[in-house]
Amino acid sequence: MTNAEKKALAVTACKVRMGIIEGVHGGKSGHPGGSLSAADLFTYLYFKEMNIDPKNPKWADRDRFVLSKGHTAPGLYATLANRGYFPVEDLPTLRHIDSYLQGHPNMNTVPGIDMSTGSLGQGVSTAVGMALAAKITGKSYRTYTLLGDGEIEEGQVWEAFMSAAHYKLDNLLVVIDNNGLQIDGPVADVMSPYPIDEKMRAFGFNVICINGNDLDEIDAAFNAARNYKGKPTAIVMKTTKGKGVSFMENQVGWHGKAPNDEQYEIAMSELKAQLAELEAE
Repeated sequence: MTNAEKKALAVTACKVRMGIIEGVHGGKSGHPGGSLSAADLFTYLYFKEMNIDPKNPKWADRDRFVLSKGHTAPGLYATLANRGYFPVEDLPTLRHIDSYLQGHPNMNTVPGIDMSTGSLGQGVSTAVGMALAAKITGKSYRTYTLLGDGEIEEGQVWEAFMSAAHYKLDNLLVVIDNNGLQIDGPVADVMSPYPIDEKMRAFGFNVICINGNDLDEIDAAFNAARNYKGKPTAIVMKTTKGKGVSFMENQVGWHGKAPNDEQYEIAMSELKAQLAELEAE
């Protein structure tokens, strides 16, 4: 990845974070914490990694992405809007009664959504099915899915992992957002999933551990995953929940809460300053 590419991705990731804040503030509800932690990953997927066409969202040979932790829809929506699937100006309609941008992704109403998700654990199972379908039909598209570290407390997740390894789905990339916090507190206290990397290896995955808020590490991990054959790959990425907004970072209370008007102004002011700094580099 060139310096110019990295700068462009960093600028876009900041705009995605701004879109997340616009969305949850406009909806007066939503999940900013896990959306912000995954903003760099969302940006890398849609602006560098995936073979997609915003003008043709249902293109049969496109790469697929399933947001298994569906409550972080504000992050995916902000990314899709910035990628050109629908207007950025629509983000503040999040969760409004008459809006197509509801609290969880809906493939029937939102351009660019490959699977309706929300019930934790089900998204990754669908992603396994998509990847298996590509193998059976001889298609070259790849399937990507993002899970939360709290989500992997679900038993269905491990059934899906076992299936992915059994069918040698090296066209599947599982990403686990290990931001350390879920709705009730630290994942280590609620129901510890650790050690995540060792468990994934035991279930038959090629495993890569990275800092998920570092674009260079994301880039290296995705390149390695693309070239790995014979097993599915899991990227376990350590991130900061609420990344980019100082008062939201590592605060469990911002898992599923919208900023009020004053907090919105502070958050947007911080992100605008970050954007100006990035653009000036």
